[in-house]
Amino acid sequence: MNRISQRIAMAALAALVLTTVVAQASDKPKAPKHKKDADLSANPLANVNSKQPDKVLFDKAMDSMKKGHYDVARLTLQTLLNTYPDSEYRMRAKLAVGDTWFKEGGSAALTQAEAEYKDFITFFPNAPEAAEAQMKVGDIYYQQMEKPDRDYNNAEDAEKEYRAMINMFPDSQLIPRAKQKLRDVQEVLAEREAEIGLFYDSRENYPAAIARLDTVIDTYPLYSKSDQALLGIGDAYAGEARRIQMAPGLPGAVKERLRAMYLDRAAEAYTKVIVRYPMAPHVEDARDRLVAMNRPVPEPTAAAVAENTAEEESRQPLRFTGKTLDIVRRGPSTVQAVHVGEPSLDDPKRTIAPDVTRQDMAMFTKAVNNGQPTPAANAVAPTSPNEPPRSDAPSEAPQMTAPEGGTGLGVQVVNAPSSDPNAVVQPVGPVKTDLPAAEAPATAPAPVNDIKPGQAPNAPAQDTANGKKKAPKADLNDESSSKKKKKKGLAKLNPF
Repeated sequence: MNRISQRIAMAALAALVLTTVVAQASDKPKAPKHKKDADLSANPLANVNSKQPDKVLFDKAMDSMKKGHYDVARLTLQTLLNTYPDSEYRMRAKLAVGDTWFKEGGSAALTQAEAEYKDFITFFPNAPEAAEAQMKVGDIYYQQMEKPDRDYNNAEDAEKEYRAMINMFPDSQLIPRAKQKLRDVQEVLAEREAEIGLFYDSRENYPAAIARLDTVIDTYPLYSKSDQALLGIGDAYAGEARRIQMAPGLPGAVKERLRAMYLDRAAEAYTKVIVRYPMAPHVEDARDRLVAMNRPVPEPTAAAVAENTAEEESRQPLRFTGKTLDIVRRGPSTVQAVHVGEPSLDDPKRTIAPDVTRQDMAMFTKAVNNGQPTPAANAVAPTSPNEPPRSDAPSEAPQMTAPEGGTGLGVQVVNAPSSDPNAVVQPVGPVKTDLPAAEAPATAPAPVNDIKPGQAPNAPAQDTANGKKKAPKADLNDESSSKKKKKKGLAKLNPF
């Protein structure tokens, strides 16, 4: 009983103390409730306590955009820009106009958003918001990217815009995000090039396969399947070696030399897999190929192991749900894109199939010449004066020069060489080599005069009596019939 009574007393005492504490707490005045602050993340320049008209318009536009009324937001922002051209919100309002088009979506709206962002960069190139505008231009193309086996123009445009953002605004706070977006885009472009190269490799079109896969390795070193691309390059060169070994009509020595050259190229590609990507999944395949070729297997450095380990650990794991969603989703998958390392900011010269073909021709020429360089065409020794001209080095044409005191016609008189009794060929020609004297011109014939001396030439007869010239009689027979005398008598009846 004593224990029960003690417990009851303790419980009553605890209840009394608790009642007293609650009563004292209720007597304290309650703190006034503060109005919840507005979210300023979408409205960084707005002052909640300000009642300026331009601020009111800006807040109204932000509220409309948050509710999805993009046309109302654009109208409000245009009113702000037209009514208050000197407002402190005009820069942010100009950028927000592009944001309304960007959030609205659709190809036409995104095109208009890009134009608005480009105008903002033109008007405010030194503003901090210019980097944000350039970043959003890249995001426009990023949202429209297709899968690697489809249209890749949007991916190339996104890569160009992100590179421009990083190069134009290197001090911006958005640089880490832009670099990661650029890594994602380059993962998609590298996947496209690698798939095409492996397709050519499966069809035994080795020059085209090597060109595509070389472009992947040179341009996108952070590609998640770079080790597989290098294995494809090595397999393509090994295929070239097998093709040369089976080619008919080539000498055995040429085949062996050319095959050794192709195998050296293949071993170089396999070695690069081990040296550059030591933690990649296909490293063991590269080791096995080198052992099968009886080539030394290199050991990667500690720095290369640490670098590639960081790259592999930064990639997100590819799960079954991700693979399932990739089938339904419109855009490409960037799950395996690396999250460390510097993306490529400049494109090197792309490798094309004709370049690989020219390299093959140079290797073939070197193998045929047994490693000796091909003699140059202009290295042929000139012929001596006593040798006939050769077809690969024709003799020079003689120079036509006028002799001293000559006629200036460009002709030089060459005398016959002096007779040499020991010469095998004796000169042919007359012994006297002096030129004959020039002949005198022929005498002109004497003039012939038909008029004898003492005889006067024909002159018209003169009338000696009067001293006048007597005109000769005209021959009437030569005149026309109209000037003849008229017929008389019976002669009129004669028609002739």
